Amino acid sequence: MELRHLRYFVAVAETGSLSVAAERRLHTSQPSLSRQIRDLEDEVGAELFNRSARGVELTPAGKAFLDHARLALSQVDAAIEAARRASQPTKQVFALGFLTGQEMTWLPRAMQVLRDELPNIDVTVSSHYSPDLADALARGKLDLAFLRAEPGFDLDYRVVSGEKLVVLMPSDHPLTERATIRPEDLVGQPFIMASNKARVLHDVIERYLQQSGIDITPEHGVDNLAMAMSLVASTRGLALMPEYAENLLPWSVVSRPLEGDAPTIDLVIGYSRSNTSSVLKMFLSRADELTMHAPT
Repeated sequence: MELRHLRYFVAVAETGSLSVAAERRLHTSQPSLSRQIRDLEDEVGAELFNRSARGVELTPAGKAFLDHARLALSQVDAAIEAARRASQPTKQVFALGFLTGQEMTWLPRAMQVLRDELPNIDVTVSSHYSPDLADALARGKLDLAFLRAEPGFDLDYRVVSGEKLVVLMPSDHPLTERATIRPEDLVGQPFIMASNKARVLHDVIERYLQQSGIDITPEHGVDNLAMAMSLVASTRGLALMPEYAENLLPWSVVSRPLEGDAPTIDLVIGYSRSNTSSVLKMFLSRADELTMHAPT
């Protein structure tokens, strides 16, 4: 078994399609990818995917194999990154990641915590989707990230803020006349749901709808806030998104709070427990400073 077999397997599992994984993630041909997956299944001794005209789905064996494959790949990448950093010891790099849009609030707070270290370190900043940040942390590409508590990664998380979900709608939608939106107001409206990639947000929304006794079939699934705002404006649909979205809304989209106890989603700082960075250790020791004036 080679590392490429694991990378191919994870790509197919995450996209749910041999053709999409081959074309968009791996840049190889589908027949070649299919052969590699069959070779892996032969070596494992079990079928990892159920194949159908609609795509592929993990078998129970595949689900069990996925977490271990991800962990193996992340450990290899972390080892490579550690070696690269050790070969360039002149100035330590501290890599920060942010859930896109959250850097406006949390980057200044993070830099304040790091202020005493800044003469001695280079700070890099990037923003991505939450699962991508978790993957980068696990692979040693990032030292610390502000993200959701993504499952399936060997990471530690600390909650820094809890955000209420709000309803996004077109700026000329009839529901804009309401001060708050009831769960039942969502029924009969085109609904834009967080996709499986945004798993944490998807689960919070799904749980809220179930607890409210609302049965909605989403018309669209979105990976990120920008896509959600675009679809709200173009399809005249409604979406539930964290309230930090209010800082990023275009003129064509507005928000309204939910009536009653709105569901909340946590923003956390995440890091790998195997990361031995002295700067990370210092940051974690002062992490309480992040929430001294945290947004409510």
